Amino acid sequence: MFLWMKLLHILAVIMFIGNITTGVFWHKHAERTRNPRLIAHAMEGVIKSDRLFTMPGVVIILATGIFAAIQGGFPILGTGWILWTLVMFSISGLVFMMRLAPLQRKLRAHAEAGAASGSFDYEAYHRIATQWDIWGAVATLTPLIGLGLMVLKPF
Repeated sequence: MFLWMKLLHILAVIMFIGNITTGVFWHKHAERTRNPRLIAHAMEGVIKSDRLFTMPGVVIILATGIFAAIQGGFPILGTGWILWTLVMFSISGLVFMMRLAPLQRKLRAHAEAGAASGSFDYEAYHRIATQWDIWGAVATLTPLIGLGLMVLKPF
């Protein structure tokens, strides 16, 4: 059972990290066009993919990770690499909920308004996108650090 949980855990991590990194790619790809319709479409896709892949990935990662740790005899809060990975994962989740998700909706709304009106203020959009980039870096790097901790098990 432990190895099956570990396999599901790894697959969920791949789904989660793959989605959060490709979301950045598609936003940047659309933003370069400065076309509000394309940008709005890309942001809608980012938001939907978070619902379809990121959020279920989080649930599966936590459930299988905790179950695998218990099955493997690892004390969750007493094993440094597990504890600090949970801290990194929590930071990522908090940043996503408190900063990224609201910024994503703001970016989508700004691009949709620009597409509807025919007057897109790219500079205003880009200021919001820069905040999204900064907070997105935090939300992406923290689970990557956790991934490193889980693989390397330094303590």
